[in-house]
Amino acid sequence: KKLTKKKTTKKKVTKKKVTKKKTTKKTTSSKSKFLVIVESPTKAKTIYNILGDEYDVTSSMGHIVDLPTKRISVDVENEFEPHYRVIPGKEKIIALLKKKAKGKEIVYLATDPDREGEAISWHIKDVLSEVGKQFFRVTFHEITESALKDAIAHPGELDLKKIDAQTARRVLDRIVGYYLSPLLWKKIVRGLSAGRVQSIALKFVVDREKEISEFIPRTTYSIEAKLKDKDNIFAAKLTKYEGNKKLFFDNKEEALKCVEDLKKESFSVSGLAKKQTKRKPSPPHTTSLLQQDAYGRLRFSSQKTMYVAQKLYEGTDIKGKSVGLITYMRTDSFYVNPKAKTEAKEFIVARFGENYLPEKEHRYKEKKGAQRAHEAIRPTSIYRDPPNISNFISGDENRLYEVIWSRFIASLMKEAIFENSKMFLSSSLAEFTAEGKKLVFEGFLKVFGRSEEETPLPDLKKGDKVELLDFKIIEHTTKPPPHYNDASIVKLLEDKGIGRPSTYAPTISTLIFRNYVKREKGYFSPTDLGVKVSQLLTEHFPKIINEDFTALMEEKLDKVEEGEIDWKKILKDFFPSFKDSVEKASNLVKKEVVFSDKSCPKCKGSLVIKWSRKGKFLSCEHFPKCRYAESITTQVHCPDCKEGMLIRRRNKRGQFFYGCTKFPDCRYTSRNLPSEGETLKTKEDE
Repeated sequence: KKLTKKKTTKKKVTKKKVTKKKTTKKTTSSKSKFLVIVESPTKAKTIYNILGDEYDVTSSMGHIVDLPTKRISVDVENEFEPHYRVIPGKEKIIALLKKKAKGKEIVYLATDPDREGEAISWHIKDVLSEVGKQFFRVTFHEITESALKDAIAHPGELDLKKIDAQTARRVLDRIVGYYLSPLLWKKIVRGLSAGRVQSIALKFVVDREKEISEFIPRTTYSIEAKLKDKDNIFAAKLTKYEGNKKLFFDNKEEALKCVEDLKKESFSVSGLAKKQTKRKPSPPHTTSLLQQDAYGRLRFSSQKTMYVAQKLYEGTDIKGKSVGLITYMRTDSFYVNPKAKTEAKEFIVARFGENYLPEKEHRYKEKKGAQRAHEAIRPTSIYRDPPNISNFISGDENRLYEVIWSRFIASLMKEAIFENSKMFLSSSLAEFTAEGKKLVFEGFLKVFGRSEEETPLPDLKKGDKVELLDFKIIEHTTKPPPHYNDASIVKLLEDKGIGRPSTYAPTISTLIFRNYVKREKGYFSPTDLGVKVSQLLTEHFPKIINEDFTALMEEKLDKVEEGEIDWKKILKDFFPSFKDSVEKASNLVKKEVVFSDKSCPKCKGSLVIKWSRKGKFLSCEHFPKCRYAESITTQVHCPDCKEGMLIRRRNKRGQFFYGCTKFPDCRYTSRNLPSEGETLKTKEDE
C-alpha cells in the first residue's frame, strides 16, 4: 500500500539554548547495534531494561499513517486501494525513527502480536525503507526476559495475511461510515456518524430499552413453611398441592385458602435424596471474559479494564527488574503455554497440596474462530502473587492483577465438590421440599478465600414427624429484562460473533462519546439521539444493521487472515448492493420538522424540535433570521433551589450531567437524574 505524505514547507528556525532535564534512567545507547521499534514508550522502556545497551528501543506512539478523515481515501473504482497519509503531528516521530535507524545493523519491528500491530509494523517498514536496512518482525505474548530473547533469536517476516485482514476491516469500516453518515446529516444533524459494529451495538441497546418499556409485569404467589424437629428449625417450599405440582398461585386468595387448609395437616418425612455435584472452575481470561469479570468484581468499565491491563502488560520495575506482569490482553484463546502450566501446577502442589491438582487437565470449549496462536490472559509468573507485588503497582493495577492471577491459578485446580440434599415432607394434601447444600471439598474455591454458603438440613429419617410452626406467602413480581452494562453488552457481542477482542471497549466508548448511549449507575440506555439514529439505519439498511450479516462479515475477515479469501473480494461482493441501498435511502430520507407548542419569545414564531450531537433542543422556525434556541428540560424540579428545572448538559471533558436552568444563580449539578421531589446533596460540576 502506497503512502501519500503531507507536503511540508520548511521554516527558518532560530536556535535557542535548551536546558535539558537530567534523567535518572537512559533509554537509548550510542553503542547499540540494533533498533527495536514498539508502539508505546512504557513498553519501550521495559524492553530496553531487559535487552540492554546493544539495543536501541524506541516507540512509534501507535499508528504513524491512516486514512485521512476529510474524504473517503479509498479508490472504490480501482480495487478498493486505500490511500494512507502520515497522521498530522507524526512527522517528527517518523524523522526520529529514520535518524535512529541509521547506523543500525538490523531493525526489529516489535509491535503487538495482532492485526493492528502487524499493520503498524508494515507502515513503519514502508516509511523507513529508504534507509536501506534489514527488517525483521519479532512477536511475543509477554514482556519477559526469556520471551524477548527467544523472539530476537527467532525473528520472522511480516505476516501479509494479517495485514490484508486489517486493511479489509479498515477499508470496509471507512466505506460504511463514509456513505451512511451523510444520511444522518440529512435526516438529523450534521456531524453524526455511523459504523458497522457500533450500529449493531446501538441497536441492541435500543431494542432492550423497547423491551423494558413494553414489559407487562405479572405477579404470582408461593408458600413457604417454617418447620421444626426436636432441635432444628428449617424452611421448605410447597411443591405439590391436592395431587398437582403447585409452585405458584395466580392470586393471593388462592394462596390464603391453601394456607388455611394446610394448617389442619400434619407432616412427616416422606423421602430423602442426596447427590454429590462437582463445579468446574472457569477458564482463564480472554479479553471479553476479563472485561466481564472486572465489571462484576471491580465495577471497571470495559475501557478502564483495557487501560489498566495494558499497563500490566507493558511492565513495571519489580525489585529493580523490569518485567511485564501479564500476557497480551487482546485474545480470544484459552491456550496456555506448557511451561506456564507446569510452573502453575508446581505452585498449586506447593501452596495447597497435591490433592488440589486434578487428575486430568480441564478442557475448555473455545468459540469458533479463536486464534490458537495467542495465549489466554495470565500472569507471566505465577510466583508473583498479588501480596508480593502490591507495593510495586497502583491500586487499580493490583486489583485487576489479582482478578487475573486468581482466575488463572483456579482454572488449573480441582473441581469444588458439593453435597446437595433434598427432604420431602408430606401430608395427605400437600408436599413440601427442603433443600440443603454442603461443601465437601473446596477445590479451586480455595484460591478465592471463600466457600459457598452452606445450608445444612437436620438429620432426619423417613417417617420422622415434623412440627409446622408457620406459613409465609411470598409475592413474586416478574421484572423486565435488565439494561445492558459493560459485562452483558460485551458478552452479547461475543456470543453473536460481532466485533473482536480489540473492538469491544472502543465500540462502547464511541457510543457514549457520540451521545448515542448514556451510562447511568453502570447501566446503558439509549439517548433520544441514539434512538433516532438507530431507527433510521434499521429502516433503510436492514441488511447492514443485522446481527447475522455482521457476524458473517467478521467470519470472512477472519478467513482473510487465514488466507482463504482475498480481501478485495469481500469488498467487491459487498459494495454494489450497499451503494444501491444508500442511493435509494438518500431519495427517501427527508428532514422532518416537528413543531412544539411553544412560541419564540423574540419573534413570536413557533419553536421547532431540532437535534445536535448533544440531543434535542428547541429552535425558532425562522432560523437563521432569528437565532433563538433553548434547551428541553427534564420536567424534574431542581432539588436545591426548587424553582428551576433540570436539563442535561455536557462539560468540557465530554461528560454529561444534569444542571439547573437557574444557573449561575443556582449551581446544582448531578451525574444522575434524581426523581421528582428527591433531595440530593448539591455538588458543583468539576
